[in-house]
Amino acid sequence: MIPDADTRESEGLAATLAARRIPNWRLVLEYDGTDFAGWQRQPGAVRTVQGVLERAFAQISGDAVAAIGAGRTDAGVHAEAQLVSVRATTRLDPATLQRALNALLPCDVAVRSVDPAPDCFHARRSARSKLYEYRLWAHPLRSPLRERFACWVREPLDLAAAQEASSLLVGTHDFASFCGAGGSARTTIRTISRAAWRGAAPGLVSFEVEGPGFLRHMVRNLVGSLLEVARGRRPPGWIRELLAVRDRTRAGPTAPARGLTLVRVDDGFPVGIQHLGHRPG
Repeated sequence: MIPDADTRESEGLAATLAARRIPNWRLVLEYDGTDFAGWQRQPGAVRTVQGVLERAFAQISGDAVAAIGAGRTDAGVHAEAQLVSVRATTRLDPATLQRALNALLPCDVAVRSVDPAPDCFHARRSARSKLYEYRLWAHPLRSPLRERFACWVREPLDLAAAQEASSLLVGTHDFASFCGAGGSARTTIRTISRAAWRGAAPGLVSFEVEGPGFLRHMVRNLVGSLLEVARGRRPPGWIRELLAVRDRTRAGPTAPARGLTLVRVDDGFPVGIQHLGHRPG
């Protein structure tokens, strides 16, 4: 992916701090994305997860801080375990640092773990795979308690057909038909290692998808098309046609952000990232 201006700024600051031998930290973050304009820091007074985390860290360290997230979640998207690398100087041990950060962070963000990391650990580059889950409240009646974290679908869903369609996504394909506008990826070819539905309708159902990386809005666009199949509007084989045609206008709508959660980022911790410390340079 070609980095945008805000990403380049974060990367540049991180490189500067690395050159100054500022300690590197590995964090796992949980957040409710409802009231955030996404992960990435933005100009002005826009509230972002990266912004509130960097401000909390800066209060502790008293210096500039660069936080890098493994996944740049969009506005309204949640995370159970967002992986973050942070360059910051502090005399606090990891457990005390975690408590201090959580005392400063707003109620919709929490640090689940803090660990010292090898100098060349980088949350995005060190990530080997990401697991996303899209949750649906498939029921004739809406559920206020699930409103922030699941998309309501009142029609009956054929989950067997949705699973048949999802199996066509596994492997390496060109996902141009599922790439949102404004993306900066050099290529739309991606690999999916897992695509599966869980649960039963009526009730809470979810779509899980895992892979090394995803295009802009890719998971939500996949869900929008798979719901067309689950509702009986399209056959399962339609997904194969969409992969072949490489045309976003031919696919289904983008599913709402609130149903999507970044569940896990696999970086091999604790064994995997320790090996990073033995890499040259």
